[in-house]
Amino acid sequence: MGELWSPQDLNNSKFYDNDQWNSHRLFNTPDDAAIFMGSLDTAFMVSYSVGLFISGALGDRFNLRKVLAFGMISSAITVIFFGCVSEWLHIYNYSWYLVFWCLTGLLQSTGWPTVVAIIGYWFGKSSRGLIMGIWGASPSVGNIIGSYSSSFFLPYGYEYSFLVPAAVILAGGIVVYFGLISTPQEAGLPEVEEESNDNSPLIGSSQSSLNGTVNESDSTKPKAINFCKAVMIPGVIAYSLCYACLKFVNYSFFFWLPFYLQDKYGWSESKSDFLSTFYDGGGIIGSIVGGLVSDYIGFRSPVVGILLFAGCPSLLGYYFSPKNQIANAALMGLTGFFINGAANLISTAIAADLGRQKDLSGNSEALATVTGIIDGTGSAGAAIGQLLIPLLKSKNTKNNWLLIFILFIAMTFLTLLCIAGIIWKDIKLMLEGRGYRRQHRPSVSQLQRAVSYS
Repeated sequence: MGELWSPQDLNNSKFYDNDQWNSHRLFNTPDDAAIFMGSLDTAFMVSYSVGLFISGALGDRFNLRKVLAFGMISSAITVIFFGCVSEWLHIYNYSWYLVFWCLTGLLQSTGWPTVVAIIGYWFGKSSRGLIMGIWGASPSVGNIIGSYSSSFFLPYGYEYSFLVPAAVILAGGIVVYFGLISTPQEAGLPEVEEESNDNSPLIGSSQSSLNGTVNESDSTKPKAINFCKAVMIPGVIAYSLCYACLKFVNYSFFFWLPFYLQDKYGWSESKSDFLSTFYDGGGIIGSIVGGLVSDYIGFRSPVVGILLFAGCPSLLGYYFSPKNQIANAALMGLTGFFINGAANLISTAIAADLGRQKDLSGNSEALATVTGIIDGTGSAGAAIGQLLIPLLKSKNTKNNWLLIFILFIAMTFLTLLCIAGIIWKDIKLMLEGRGYRRQHRPSVSQLQRAVSYS
């Protein structure tokens, strides 16, 4: 991270001979660097967590397109100040990095709840798992692309590793502002129903909507639900606590996996960065498969339960991976499949399901608010992890990484316990054949009406 040298860089003697390093050194020891990196990550996650609660509420009260575009453009600007302006003006200061990294976290928080809400408004419950699974893999894709792009631009100056992604986000924000259609109603289409019946077309419930006109009730944005009522929606508290434990583990891998590979196996930074992408790759597959299976069986929680249950031994198996890059990558991908796949399913499809329950449809807006609550609570858990892990790592014990992995396993098991009641209830309903896909499978007449409408 530029002048915020990594612990591996501090161990490299060439940096001690560099004039710039000697004049702008921020850390005296590798442990000091690791602790500050952890503190910086914690500050980012805390501000991101607070921002999610705010952004979710804003998304249900204002135009989703405008909220998302504002967040993208403004966060691009703060990233430029963090990584580029600091180098251009030779500002190497703890406070500078901390302030702009916190602002970046706060502004980036507008992205997740608004996009989940937008997708939730366009796709119904019976197909949302697969759609959300595909889209939920986007952070993993971004991690992979970001890792390679940073490595590519780093030789030209570390500030370009910040400038290029920021420029892409800035351009994306402009495209979103002028080109995104955030809800079907904005395009003159009726609201997508959560649960269809045999007397209504798949895409909507009113004949006037089929003729291309929007009812007055459709054109008027429903009143947003308040925060306290959103928290009390059945399942929100359980999944919020569940996601706090799971995001603790998931983000710890995101932030610390390359460092772990260098520290334990002695592999180079470039190899460690490359291998860490297999965790994201496994998460992409797990997210898509989990969403598809949950759509097919009509329930989400049993799929999450299986992924979490299998995630515990996969974590232990990955810790004992031999010093072989192929074996390590395979076990890492398997761990990402279970852990990252479950995390994506909770933060996308399940959050959207909770925010668009039948009792809320047509009465109040809750989708973005609920997503913000779940992801915000999860980010609070992740923030604790980013502070705790470097403290555990700094202990001069032989098995400090083993202690960290035991903590990961315990948090994953706790994640499973938080939603054990929901899983048990859904399994009983599933055995009774009461899943939404069985109850609301479209009839031939519905399909004919949908085709004639299109």
